[in-house]
Amino acid sequence: MMKQQLQTMLALQDEINTLVNDNWRAQNFAWYRAIWVESAELLDHYGWKWWKKQQPDMDQVKLELVDIWHFGLSLELQQGSPEQVAADMLAELGAGQRTAGDFRSNLEAFTLNTLASKQFDLVGFAQLLADAELSFDELYQRYVGKNVLNRFRQDNGYKDGSYVKNWAGREDNEHLAEIAARLDTTASDYSAQIYQALQARYSEATPA
Repeated sequence: MMKQQLQTMLALQDEINTLVNDNWRAQNFAWYRAIWVESAELLDHYGWKWWKKQQPDMDQVKLELVDIWHFGLSLELQQGSPEQVAADMLAELGAGQRTAGDFRSNLEAFTLNTLASKQFDLVGFAQLLADAELSFDELYQRYVGKNVLNRFRQDNGYKDGSYVKNWAGREDNEHLAEIAARLDTTASDYSAQIYQALQARYSEATPA
């Protein structure tokens, strides 16, 4: 199951990257930089300020981890096809059980490794998933939903600025969450079902 989920996510990431730039692999985009910037945002949502009372916003923490995963997958895809990369990632992820630890320290270690190597610290990321109690199945569900939403936005004018995230009185993230909650995440066409449902709802809300 995990291998298939990895292949699906890698293929989806390849598709969205190609939609943005059809020769994206040759561009040498600084994916690692996006990761450490997102990591700083992640720490803000978790909380680190000792001079004020803070409670971790775990839903936002999980959203930021999913955003980091997008960039991590892009770095991994520089190494080969989704099928090849999935096998390598699976082997790395399968090495040892991880238990929750000190999230802040583990995030800093992950970020330092990212900056030093300019690569994706997959093992460090897996530790952050354990720290945040974000299962791989939930990561898959959240990632596929966000990936489809990104593609949907691109297809509807996000790049030229004509797409507006708020429609039918709500932000598109809310529409996505409502749609995804009704679908079977194990379906082979899960991502296609989300896209079709989003497009149908959007077309109804914004008739030509």
